[in-house]
Amino acid sequence: MSVEAAVEPRARFVYDEWMESRGVPIHTGYAVSDLRTVELGWWEERQCNTAFVQLMGQEGVSETRVTEIPPGATLPAYKVGIDEVVYVLMGNGSTQVSDGSGHSQSFEWSARAMFLVPANTTRQFRNLSGDTTVRLVHYTYLPLALSVVTDPDYFLNNPYRLPAPITADGDAYSDARTVPGGEGYRWINGQRGKGVAYWYGRLFPDMLAWDRLDTNEERGAGSRTVRIQFAGTDMSAHMSVFASRTYKKGHRHGPGRAILIPGGEGYSVMWPEGGEKVIVRWQEGSMFVPPNRWFHQHFNLGANPARYLAIHPPIQLNGYTEKVVNANDQIEYVAEDPEVRAMFERELAERGLTTLMPDEAYTNPDYVWK
Repeated sequence: MSVEAAVEPRARFVYDEWMESRGVPIHTGYAVSDLRTVELGWWEERQCNTAFVQLMGQEGVSETRVTEIPPGATLPAYKVGIDEVVYVLMGNGSTQVSDGSGHSQSFEWSARAMFLVPANTTRQFRNLSGDTTVRLVHYTYLPLALSVVTDPDYFLNNPYRLPAPITADGDAYSDARTVPGGEGYRWINGQRGKGVAYWYGRLFPDMLAWDRLDTNEERGAGSRTVRIQFAGTDMSAHMSVFASRTYKKGHRHGPGRAILIPGGEGYSVMWPEGGEKVIVRWQEGSMFVPPNRWFHQHFNLGANPARYLAIHPPIQLNGYTEKVVNANDQIEYVAEDPEVRAMFERELAERGLTTLMPDEAYTNPDYVWK
């Protein structure tokens, strides 16, 4: 019996090697200030300009990349063996999704829409405008998948067909619907409470216009939230909205959670426990990813409510449970470093504004936002 020669343990993710082999820009670091203007490069295989965005906190877990479609153009169709979430950064267009068995569906979208393209389907993107460029951001679990099956062709060139047509359940891309929050969905101060509502479907037409939100008081600042569950997959997201001249409580969770900004102006602070702080300034089109178990906190400096959209990694990587989020994964206002408030007030003062954070929030641990 022969024994194979010993090989060195893998030191890099398969996904990183594949990504680098595409020959297009790769944006790293903690944040991208505006995905609508970030540098792209020609990807011959997909016949478009694109770039990968692989920020701290995504490594080995989630992929984001930006695709550009020129005015009036239709990109070549391609197939992916895993689910893909697409967010429309700018422009309007359409997508045709086919299951390989003669069944297909087409739907239109515009700026700030979000939709799911199911695994093992072929998708084709088209720009419906004759004078405006489209940019899309794609989010998948491809890095995690390639750590399990290390052949990229298994996911990108696989002839497998879906066992049932994508049209089996009617119009899969009709507008998403709201499902009320149920009992026991989350924990508030150690007790089971009514969960936030969630938005269910494959097509979410306008993340900036959505206003059917539930209160999310434990995060502070009068925060309102909608959970998002994509139909037919475990992929999920949530969107939070919070008032002008307020900020949310610091908290932490697991890796791979891409945060996109549909609207608003402000900054976020991210830091490992006991470590140096990183400041990320954002506006519409920004993206950042809190690294694994780093605390982070969001501040609204604008005149209007701010909102952020967080696309989630698999639930195994949440990095916390709802029961303990207030125990060791969230920093209450009464316990935070006073410099947090001081910096926020300085930032507002530079804009000729004052804080709308109530003094009682810093002294009363049971304060209820009005």
